[in-house]
Amino acid sequence: MSSERVDGSSRVDGYGRLDRSRTLRFTFDGQPYTGHPGDTIASALLANGVVVLGSSVKLGRSRGISASWTEDATGLIQIEEPFPEPMLLASAVELVDGMVVRGLNGQGRLAEVPDAARYDRRHHHVDTLVVGAGPAGLRAALAAARRGERVALIDDRPEAGGSLTGSETIDGRSSRHFVASVLADLAEYPDVLHLQRTTAFGHYDDGFVLALERRTDHLPATEAGNRSRQRVHRIRAQRVVVATGAHERPIVFADNDRPGIMLAASARDFLHRYGVLVGREVVLFTSHDGAYDTARDLAAAGASVTVVEARPQGPALEGVRAIPGARVIPGARVISTLADQEHQDGRIGAAVVIDAEGHEFFVNCDALLLSGGWNPTAHLFSHVRGALAYDSQLGAFKPAQSVPGTEVVGAAAGEGIQPGLVIWRVPGPRERQFVDVQRDSTVADIARAVGAGLRSVEHVKRYTTIGTAHDQGKTSGMIAAGITAELMNRPIEELGTTTFRPPYVPVAFAALAGRERGELFDPARKTALHEWHVKAGAVFEDVGQWKRARHYPKPGEDMEAAVLRECAAVRTGVGILDGSTLGKIDVQGPDAPALLDLMYTNMMSSLKVGSVRYGVMCGVDGMVIDDGTVVRLAEDRYMVITTTGGAAKILDWMEEWVQTEWPHLKVKLASVTEQWAVFPVVGPRSREVIGEVFGDLDVSNEAFGFMTWRDTELGGVPVRLARISFSGELAYEVNVNAWYAEAVWLKLLEAGAKHNITPYGTETMHVLRAEKGYPIIGQDTDGTVTPQDLGMGWAVSKKKPDFVGKRSFARAENQNPLRKQLVGLLPTDESTKLPEGSQIVEFAADGVLPAPPVPMLGHVTSSYRSAALGRPFALALLKGGRERIGDVVHVPVGEQLVAAQITSAVLVDPEGARRDG
Repeated sequence: MSSERVDGSSRVDGYGRLDRSRTLRFTFDGQPYTGHPGDTIASALLANGVVVLGSSVKLGRSRGISASWTEDATGLIQIEEPFPEPMLLASAVELVDGMVVRGLNGQGRLAEVPDAARYDRRHHHVDTLVVGAGPAGLRAALAAARRGERVALIDDRPEAGGSLTGSETIDGRSSRHFVASVLADLAEYPDVLHLQRTTAFGHYDDGFVLALERRTDHLPATEAGNRSRQRVHRIRAQRVVVATGAHERPIVFADNDRPGIMLAASARDFLHRYGVLVGREVVLFTSHDGAYDTARDLAAAGASVTVVEARPQGPALEGVRAIPGARVIPGARVISTLADQEHQDGRIGAAVVIDAEGHEFFVNCDALLLSGGWNPTAHLFSHVRGALAYDSQLGAFKPAQSVPGTEVVGAAAGEGIQPGLVIWRVPGPRERQFVDVQRDSTVADIARAVGAGLRSVEHVKRYTTIGTAHDQGKTSGMIAAGITAELMNRPIEELGTTTFRPPYVPVAFAALAGRERGELFDPARKTALHEWHVKAGAVFEDVGQWKRARHYPKPGEDMEAAVLRECAAVRTGVGILDGSTLGKIDVQGPDAPALLDLMYTNMMSSLKVGSVRYGVMCGVDGMVIDDGTVVRLAEDRYMVITTTGGAAKILDWMEEWVQTEWPHLKVKLASVTEQWAVFPVVGPRSREVIGEVFGDLDVSNEAFGFMTWRDTELGGVPVRLARISFSGELAYEVNVNAWYAEAVWLKLLEAGAKHNITPYGTETMHVLRAEKGYPIIGQDTDGTVTPQDLGMGWAVSKKKPDFVGKRSFARAENQNPLRKQLVGLLPTDESTKLPEGSQIVEFAADGVLPAPPVPMLGHVTSSYRSAALGRPFALALLKGGRERIGDVVHVPVGEQLVAAQITSAVLVDPEGARRDG
């Protein structure tokens, strides 16, 4: 074969279905080449004499193209332009003008920049889905359409017809005419969906099939436009017809992995589909009649063909002998190969043959074609647990019984496949006989697995990694089962084959993600004041998908300095926080009080209209899952306030109980988180700010007490104020329709300017609440913490007959005095900030830790520097912590043990005097 990089060096006039009037240019491994519209990268490379693409993953042996479609076990490439993607098959990627490609040396490389292409999905409901547009699939689709059914016909190749070359005759007409006629008939039916370039990669219960459509991979950028590059079709069908054909099976012998060794039918496909002759001196090693079509066609195209026929005689032998340029060696085997000494790149140069009399000799060749039979492509049938049975005539497993809603037709069912001599391998050195060429797995590997005592073909697969590469054992799986059975001296039908699982072909994660990637994968939720925060220089953090302002640094400030400044401003003057992200659930209905009594540990039915109550919610195990406040708006209406991160979870939790356990309750739930903006105005000067902005409202303690709410308005806009404090300071929460959030926020800032009102972020909020011992669920709890552990036994009602988690509080473990309890920690050096998550230990008086394992008493849950305390402090969960207040424990920090005194969790204003101003 010519090695010149001139397109057409392996093209044959009169063959192929390409548009040769147009030339496409591409580069491979930095070298320029040309091809034509309709080419794959594999066909264009072969046309240019490129046989070696890269090297294998484990042994570094040369690898080329072994098939013309997705059964190729070796031809992996990396696409650099126009779309970056690793580990693609050269035989399944259509050529695009300007494409930049490189071969792979063992493994691919992820793109360094995000893929800018679009991916999307579509949903379809049909009566009949036909997978495969070969003759059997076309007939099945047309029959279904004529019955008046909604039909989807999908096929993975660019054009319908399956493996038809155009030289066959079907129903008395040429195969191409047959295909065109059926497609024209199908086009007349409006309820027929026909998709080419669409691979069904997964078949699931209830007629659900996932299929990947390649929409723009074959188009130049100017034609691709704004179309999505790939599309996942989610198809629900009443009946699935599997017409996926069959895969040709190779035969294993020594050094059977060289570039230039290929499946026989693929060589025929390259000739008729792309006009590429894969070799001028061809050896074809076969054991059945079907391969002789390839021998005839290649010989007619100008190749010299030597057929190494494993059978002593065969019906096709005499016919092929009459073909000029072809000869047959009956009863022979290919036992090994030799490399081409001229090119020195590992490609094939000769086949070593042993004839019926045992004589060995060389047959020079630039292509060695293999055909040991055919395996029905029953993957989609197996995906839905369809049973397979071994057919000794075919040497393959085929569908054995029906599966409701699934029908297998054509070659996928074993129909029309010519039987032959079943031969898995030729005797020879096992360590050089490759079974899975991509994985570099050999017969010797199977022998080792069997020798290690493995008796299941599934175990052998995992031991050897055979069938776990990109091709999922399309050519190696059946051979591995056959060789394993031989080595174990067991019938293959007893051993069985490996299980086919989705996906049938590799699918890019981008295609599965569709449009849900980047911000659409995990949407960034923003409050109505987000742009104001950005302009104010806020540093954001992600909390429950929300972008929350963490702190507002001034020039030269780091986070610690900014937070200390914000904390001091709140404790001594007035601060304002955007708390709009807190979850808000509107609970309405005559049974709303009963529902909330069941969901919370404390009573909510006794809450008066106009009042607010703190509540704790537990799981069925009695462990805290969320906390917050409950606002009673009317006799039959409450507003439940949850944590930011728990909003969706708690709504789902409440809905589950209402719908499954208490459907008799007349109550409705609705999320209104986005509808309400909430601004806590906090600090000893907060009453003055609120009083100025809402002049018609008496904000004194006597008229507006703690944990109550009042409705008012501002400039005609309804506003709800609530006396709720998450800092221990005098505080008012301003609730307003989110449409008016910025206007009200600016009014509050304007009124507070004379008091040096300071916007503060979530980090300051955390410090303020920790100073008061208020826990954050999910930070100071870990799913093993009860309300009693948090010192909130007062929030667990002893009057209610039942609530979620109540029974669990009576468990012996929940009464254990050594349970971890929430306490405060003060480092005795008054300077070290304890890392959150640090373990707490104690040691003997001599300062020596006990021998490992060192007993752990608990861990640090929250740790901050405090402006109010003038020192660092922490909260911790500590065994029997409340009984140990005053003791000293130690926390490993780096290489040191830092001493810390156990204190109450409430470190600032333990009397609560600051709450009312």
